[in-house]
Amino acid sequence: MTETLSHREKLLTLAGVLLAMFLGALDQTIVSTALPRIVEDLNGLDRFTWVATAYLVASTTLVPIYGKLADMYPRRTLEIIVVIIFLIGSALCGLAGEFGPLPLLGDGMNQLVIFRGIQGLGGAGLFALAFIIIADLFPPAERGKYQGFTGAVFGTSSVLGPFLGGLLTDHGTGWIPGVAGWRLVFYVNLPLGALALWFILTYMPKLAPQETGKRLDYLAALLLLLGLVPLVVALQLNKATYPWTSPITLGLLAGATVALVLFVLRSLRSDNPILAFSLFENPVFRAANVAIFLLGGAFLGLVIFVPLFMVNVLGVSATKAGISLIPQSLGVVTGSVLAGQMVSRFGHYKYWMLGGGVVLLAGLGLLATMPEDVSYTRVLVYLAICGIGLGPTMPLYTLAIQNAVEPPLMGQATSASQFFRQIGGAITTALLGTVLTLTLAQALPATAETAAGAASRTAATTGEGPALPSELASTPGGAGTSPAVRHAFSTAIQRVYLVVIVLAALGWAATWFVPERPLRKTNEVGEPDVAG
Repeated sequence: MTETLSHREKLLTLAGVLLAMFLGALDQTIVSTALPRIVEDLNGLDRFTWVATAYLVASTTLVPIYGKLADMYPRRTLEIIVVIIFLIGSALCGLAGEFGPLPLLGDGMNQLVIFRGIQGLGGAGLFALAFIIIADLFPPAERGKYQGFTGAVFGTSSVLGPFLGGLLTDHGTGWIPGVAGWRLVFYVNLPLGALALWFILTYMPKLAPQETGKRLDYLAALLLLLGLVPLVVALQLNKATYPWTSPITLGLLAGATVALVLFVLRSLRSDNPILAFSLFENPVFRAANVAIFLLGGAFLGLVIFVPLFMVNVLGVSATKAGISLIPQSLGVVTGSVLAGQMVSRFGHYKYWMLGGGVVLLAGLGLLATMPEDVSYTRVLVYLAICGIGLGPTMPLYTLAIQNAVEPPLMGQATSASQFFRQIGGAITTALLGTVLTLTLAQALPATAETAAGAASRTAATTGEGPALPSELASTPGGAGTSPAVRHAFSTAIQRVYLVVIVLAALGWAATWFVPERPLRKTNEVGEPDVAG
């Protein structure tokens, strides 16, 4: 159907999809700077981490299911549904607590947590469908330059989210009579989402899948959710309260393991599996997803631990620590767009993937060897280098996978790459948090014991709250931090970055096993055409 679309219509469809994706990415960070005011208004300090966790759990666990649905139903229909779900969730979040306690939902904080989960239901679809729809609109030989914009969307949202959240929270009260500023953090999605929906309704074609008539395997979907939800929750639990060896954490992980094993067994016998395991026989799919999993962890490790170094070693404010991530985000935007453009022009993606890995490793090496008296400006330069190296990982691994699979499996294959990136980040950052905590406990036991949430507060200010394992505890930091604490954090974070280097190096090594295949000039089933 896309053959009947003009280039202008394709670009307008792309604009709507990217705008919707931007909203989903923005809501991963925009809420963080509003959390202190939300907690104050709704009296929910004991549940503030769940505002982020509810969105993260929903937006991660449902990605594979949306990918399967995209292989069964028209993409346009699904995109409209997920945008509407996201907007309903946004409106409900803005109304949380306005009418006092509600039956079944509880007080305002409970309402907000539940409504954030509804937002996440839509957010999962926004992430998964964006790459799938771009694949429908443009053949692989042209797709790189358009998928490069997805990296720009994530980079821009990570910069704008905390800033916009703080602006609306601090100065938005009074913009709408009787509406607190933090509620605008959610209401701002409504006009932008309506604009995205207009683009989709007006310009997006139906994009019907090639194989229809099959029913979703509901048992497999249930088993997948029963496996992924407790897994992500276990990773997000405050390890100061629920350590890895606690009965609750071990119980969640055990339950997740059993459910995921049953999901695999069910999928192997299903006529219409949510994830066709035959995809793992494809060397591109297999190697690229290993790399994506590892690099997803390296990416989140980068953005989470730098603010802790800034606050607790350099002694800067939490706000200035958040600002320090801007060069990294701009680097991601630059690397993503540049790599996408070059691949579309010259047709070779593997060189750029490997080259980006070298740049990333160089930047991480600089971060891992930072002295305690390193200048703020020098850290910004190191982060920019890392961002440029990370940029090609956003569009190119997904492009390689899409180019290597047949269109009937495009939704499953594409959503799998997004899922492995997200779950890789969740798992590895939880483990990196353990490395940090153990190192601090050895270097300065009192620091580890007092740690239960100060780093979470730092992360909330810097915009990285959703991804931060709650065990990343620290003293409040700042200019008055003692030399002993500064040295302990410097040592611990250097050790963390050594682990991140190992992850990135393994991801780079896995990239060598991704075969370089000519990019198809069409989206038809069959052997790929040689591009360029």
